[in-house]
Amino acid sequence: MNKMIADHMEDGFLENIISMFREDKSLFQLLGELLSDERSRVRIGVVALVESLQSEEACRDSIQAAIPGIAILLDDPNPVIRGDAAYLLGIIGHPSALQYLKNALNDENDLVRESVSDAIGEIQASLN
Repeated sequence: MNKMIADHMEDGFLENIISMFREDKSLFQLLGELLSDERSRVRIGVVALVESLQSEEACRDSIQAAIPGIAILLDDPNPVIRGDAAYLLGIIGHPSALQYLKNALNDENDLVRESVSDAIGEIQASLN
């Protein structure tokens, strides 16, 4: 299923993928795996998917349940993946992501540290 979704994202069928996620909330557990895909169009698709569904109350809990699977990527060997994970956690904006992000504040990569800091700022701003 993961490969099919990633292939469809790469091919530009994001609207179809969004519909699938609306219908089957268990698919949100794949967000971390999808975000670790080597193809940038797939990673961009994951962000667009979350941005599209974040405002829908019916999807919010499922997106938030995917936080641990996304947070694991903050330890990925690839700094692009780590930065994308931090960015996505910031978009999700749930306070439970803060613990993971704070652990990544000392990342060896400047851009990852910046993404982590920005994500923390986004989440904290939403709490005020």
